[in-house]
Amino acid sequence: MSNSMKITAGQTSTRTLTDLIRAMDGQRATTVTYVDSKGEKSVRTIEIHNILTTAKGEITVKAMCRARGEMRNFSLDGIKAYTIHRIRFVLAVPEEKVREASPVAHFASSADQLIDLELERDYYSAPKLKLAA
Repeated sequence: MSNSMKITAGQTSTRTLTDLIRAMDGQRATTVTYVDSKGEKSVRTIEIHNILTTAKGEITVKAMCRARGEMRNFSLDGIKAYTIHRIRFVLAVPEEKVREASPVAHFASSADQLIDLELERDYYSAPKLKLAA
């Protein structure tokens, strides 16, 4: 990955999400420029442990924040720029947050199993979907 900041406004949200998933899978620290719900801007280095979809369809990045030393939630829409570093994760996830932070493996032998795994990871439970044949 490049060490220059990628501006999210200059790319699709799919591209941003793909890069953040790669950072999570590779356990690579990521520096983000983030604007919170109050409009306050900050630059944080985070260690992404999970990416979830809320019941409202918003994407939330759950990550250990190196500045605060605790698990934080970041809205994908609030991430305005990012860079993925070569350095690996260094923060220990608090014991009570380990289960919540650990992503479910994407191993599934059928499309139905994959959908069930993804729905399990998300914040809400939805009726099981069936793919049309």
